[in-house]
Amino acid sequence: MKKIQYFLITKSVGIYINLISYFHPEKAKKIAYDIFSQPRKGKIKNGKLPKTLQNAQQETLHYDGEDFQTYIWQGSEEIILLLHGWESNASRWKKLLNHLKPLGKTIIAIDAPAHGLSSGKEFNAPRYAEFIHVLAQKYNPKTLIGHSIGGAAITYYLHKFPNDHIDKIVLLGAPSSFKKISDNFINILSLNNRVKGLLENYYQQKFDIHINDFAGHLFAEKFTQKAIIAHDIQDNVILVEEGRMYASAWKNSTYIETQGLGHSMHDKALYQKISHFIAEA
Repeated sequence: MKKIQYFLITKSVGIYINLISYFHPEKAKKIAYDIFSQPRKGKIKNGKLPKTLQNAQQETLHYDGEDFQTYIWQGSEEIILLLHGWESNASRWKKLLNHLKPLGKTIIAIDAPAHGLSSGKEFNAPRYAEFIHVLAQKYNPKTLIGHSIGGAAITYYLHKFPNDHIDKIVLLGAPSSFKKISDNFINILSLNNRVKGLLENYYQQKFDIHINDFAGHLFAEKFTQKAIIAHDIQDNVILVEEGRMYASAWKNSTYIETQGLGHSMHDKALYQKISHFIAEA
């Protein structure tokens, strides 16, 4: 029943956007982009922190009119930065934290824009990358770990704000092609070519990059950091081909292809490999 309701709602919204695109194209573009960029889940309601985050030191940073929340587990001067994905928050790292804390390094997790306790309504990789840049300037992390769009934001960050201090990267179920994400959104709502063109032109104006060039694996061709790229064969949110594209382009990377983890990528054996990778000199 829920699937039928979801189908009817998305198609009805798409029909409405398609219709008004002929009379009010700017309004159609705005509605489509707002739906595309505004997460429906992931907020921490009423300030009730998940147990995973309750023992962390909290710090709220400010950037470009928005607040974003960080959670810090103090350790050595070497810092690991954790970046979650779409409709999630910093508590998604609960299982990985159990493997990272014994390393003795300082761990910082962030609530992404429009997620957790962070403010804002808009969420995308370029905006996320700006938040990463603020964090990198303040904390100077050595390792970045990103899940899903958190991983895509890392690659866009390294492309736009090259940082030689960062030594290691971990991408978990990360998308590469922004065009594929956009096309998937357009297909779900059955948006017409007129709306598709309006959106793609808007992306170029907003992000100053053509949608065909907005791809993490193209950025990765120039990266020098060591990386683990992990993707699951049965990921039906971000297809495994995305991970394989990263692996083929990233010269100094190790590719791990899992089976049965889906998009979440939670796995003890995988997390042990990640902790060993970070511990290596």
